[in-house]
Amino acid sequence: AGTIVANTINTDTGLFSTQNAYQGIAKAWIQYNASTQTITSSFNVSSVTYTSTGVFSINFATAFANSNYVALATTNNSNCAITVGYSGVYGPSSFQVYTWYPTNTQTNNTINNFVVFSA
Repeated sequence: AGTIVANTINTDTGLFSTQNAYQGIAKAWIQYNASTQTITSSFNVSSVTYTSTGVFSINFATAFANSNYVALATTNNSNCAITVGYSGVYGPSSFQVYTWYPTNTQTNNTINNFVVFSA
């Protein structure tokens, strides 16, 4: 087998553009403002589908091979919880999110962060 040695690999399309060729790094991430329904910053996220107060879906630009990924979430609201995979929507191309207070009142947080890891 041959050996490839490179200091830098640049590509705009294909396997390396979505980080799918690398193990142990984020395959997608996003910071989303649910109050204004805007994406602040993202990687490998094509859009967010806003359903209702506190309910939205993160849609991947490049879908995963399956649903065997890990999605981690944080918010700027210390009194709020985030459920990833709400209503069983956790698939290769998207996952649904539910943000709520312990009183079960849904809320639109201004800062919602998600990081996705996959093999």
